[in-house]
Amino acid sequence: MPSPLPALPELARFNQHFADCIVPLWQGPGWNAEMALPYEALDAEHRPLPVQRYRAMACARQLYLFSSRIEQPGAAERAAALLRSLQKHFHDPEHGGWFYSIDAQGKPLDRRKDLYTHAFIVFACAHYWGKVGDGLVEATLNAALEVVDQQFARDDGLYEASLGEDWADLGSGPLQNPQMHLAEAFLQVLAVREDAQVQHALLQLCQALQEHFIEPQHGLMLEKPLGSVDNWFEPGHQFEWFYLLETSSLLQGTPLHASLSRAFGYAELCGVNNAAVLAMLDVDGNVLDATQRIWAQAEYLRALALRPEHQAKLLVQLKAMEQQFLHARGWYECRNGEGVVSRHDMPSTTPYHLATCLSGLLSAG
Repeated sequence: MPSPLPALPELARFNQHFADCIVPLWQGPGWNAEMALPYEALDAEHRPLPVQRYRAMACARQLYLFSSRIEQPGAAERAAALLRSLQKHFHDPEHGGWFYSIDAQGKPLDRRKDLYTHAFIVFACAHYWGKVGDGLVEATLNAALEVVDQQFARDDGLYEASLGEDWADLGSGPLQNPQMHLAEAFLQVLAVREDAQVQHALLQLCQALQEHFIEPQHGLMLEKPLGSVDNWFEPGHQFEWFYLLETSSLLQGTPLHASLSRAFGYAELCGVNNAAVLAMLDVDGNVLDATQRIWAQAEYLRALALRPEHQAKLLVQLKAMEQQFLHARGWYECRNGEGVVSRHDMPSTTPYHLATCLSGLLSAG
């Protein structure tokens, strides 16, 4: 029986608001035409915040945004411009890979190479290539995959979080969030082509994460490796991981899938309060940071869509998204523990989370 979810008026309004209000912000006031890059953030009046930097990761997330809406007017041209800018502004011609950021004049600022950035380049290019089939897009995708494999990969199946400009070891070790987005990127590659090497790397990564990051009692995905001092978990990441694993036929049935399925209930119990997803907790469920972030709300929403028994809860969360985080001129990025809006800026990176959330909700069935 088809899911009634896509017909919900709350979802229709969310989708319409995204298309009519949020996406146009990054076609108009959020776009620096001279640099052919999105500004990092807009204020509540749609004015760009003073430019301190542009990040390759933000460029890649916007590439995903516009390639996901490729049929809309202007989206195809914007996606093509973003790919060109990614190469022009951020690619390191000497050492390979992509710089973390450039300054307001377009000069390399933070020249380090981080896994989070490279994961999003893989993710965005794979998605974009799946839409347009262009050889230049696939060449960029293949170059990013090669860098990830040759520079970031460790012997234990995990990946270094950050390396120097010349790929020098900075002692960062592996961190959860970049590994997750790399898994997401690998899944996107496999969604658009058969790739035995990527499939092997993904399975190896999930096995290593199960061994080194999963807290055994509740199945929680911790932010740092087991045994790290002052470790914590983020409910939003439990929901994000659950969605990635639950929607992959390759990863369903793996020990990591079993762990995150188990962690879901604990993350809900301790980390969702009055429909607000809290930012950080310790493994005993004590709240370390009660900030409510729109990205975590979005991840909880699309995860709930995969649990039909939670239909009523999903409706509550859709209403919370609409009433607490969306407004006529865009969205609220954060509320504090008391529910008061604590950030009025709108970062260029957030539409990625809203787009993936809507994609998950609209395809639920």
